[in-house]
Amino acid sequence: MHGDPVWMRALLAVHIACGFGSFLLAPVALATAKGGKQHKRWGMVYLWAMGGVAVTALPMALYRPVLFLAMVAVFSFYAAFSGYRVLKLKDLVRGGSAGPIDWIAGGLTFASSFLLAYLGAFHNAVVQHMGPVAIVFGVIGMRLSYVQMKSFIWKPKEKMFWWYTHLGNFIGSYIAAWTAFSVVTLPTVIHHAKFVLWLWPTAVGVPAIVIITAYYKRKFAPRAPSHPAVAAA
Repeated sequence: MHGDPVWMRALLAVHIACGFGSFLLAPVALATAKGGKQHKRWGMVYLWAMGGVAVTALPMALYRPVLFLAMVAVFSFYAAFSGYRVLKLKDLVRGGSAGPIDWIAGGLTFASSFLLAYLGAFHNAVVQHMGPVAIVFGVIGMRLSYVQMKSFIWKPKEKMFWWYTHLGNFIGSYIAAWTAFSVVTLPTVIHHAKFVLWLWPTAVGVPAIVIITAYYKRKFAPRAPSHPAVAAA
């Protein structure tokens, strides 16, 4: 990095600061009362930090070039962005419409994720010989953006759909933050099986999303009305 231009080193400094901030702030937002002032405040700070990670990652990845990291940055930010935007789309369940920004963000993420999976499958060298990882992240990114855009056309039936999306997508973006932390710091511990460094946060995080979402679906499920005891004759 010493031979890099000043702008590259400046971007790296901002990138590390934003990444470290998002890494620390997600648990704060998750730990605060949902819907409360502190939850909203720290959630927004986390979103901006993830935006900083993505904005700085793109030019750095293209300068290297490390196309794989550029497209993963798009996917990771979209997870946080869509988790935030769904709070503005609660009326989808009542026939409301998504905004142009939602369609644009979803379309760009789907396209870049498709390209990532395609390169991983057929042009392994372009993605730094990380083909299997590129395919996994590409498929996840396509599914994430597809599910979001599908809800814009075929409106959700569940009243609390926005809650499950908000929670799951923000945790998904945090998985991406853990992935970056793993890849940057753990190679000194794990010298082989570099695929493990990229995929273990996903292997742990996705089941966690499934379990937490199932918990809240049970919590929000309509309760069966209790029947009054039949009076004795």
